[in-house]
Amino acid sequence: MGTGRAGRGGIVALTACIGIWLIASGSGESVGPPLPSPAEALDGHTRDPGGIDPLPGSPPIRIRIPSIGVDAPLAGLGLARDGSLEVPPPARPDLAGWYRDGTTPGAVGTALVVGHVDDASGPAVFYRLGALHRGAAVEIRRADGRTAVFTVHAVEVYDAKGFPDARVYGPSARAELRVITCGGRFSPRTGYQGNVVVFAHLTGTR
Repeated sequence: MGTGRAGRGGIVALTACIGIWLIASGSGESVGPPLPSPAEALDGHTRDPGGIDPLPGSPPIRIRIPSIGVDAPLAGLGLARDGSLEVPPPARPDLAGWYRDGTTPGAVGTALVVGHVDDASGPAVFYRLGALHRGAAVEIRRADGRTAVFTVHAVEVYDAKGFPDARVYGPSARAELRVITCGGRFSPRTGYQGNVVVFAHLTGTR
């Protein structure tokens, strides 16, 4: 994953993701995970979509994104010594993680979920994240037995050097979710140069 930092809410950086599958397979920049189209970008029409009242806090245990075939367990992640957000172990490409010291998905605020895009053997849990469209559902099963259902209102890709911290990590008065993986330009020497970010808000529970 590329790097980004949270603003006033504290330091939340995403650790580098080198795209080792693309390197190992000898692929160039023309082959790789899908990227969102400009039509999915955050704009004036999607900046403040409707939602429902937030839920009480409860740790998430699983994420499902039916439209791209994601159904994965969630592990709690902390911060490394350099302030970077830990990522799931490289040996678990099927595992996603959530920032356990931040907002729990479904509660008021901006919750963070991250996962790898690939590993040495092929695509990982969020390989197809950039293929999501506005209106897609993201389901988070929680420890309290409830499932928080989020609706995607934007999907964007950012270069690591210009990562918009406040836009991605900023606080919210309602329940929002960011799902993040590495993406963007790819260098065989240094890996992916940015991040794909999904913006979603709570629209249902069950």
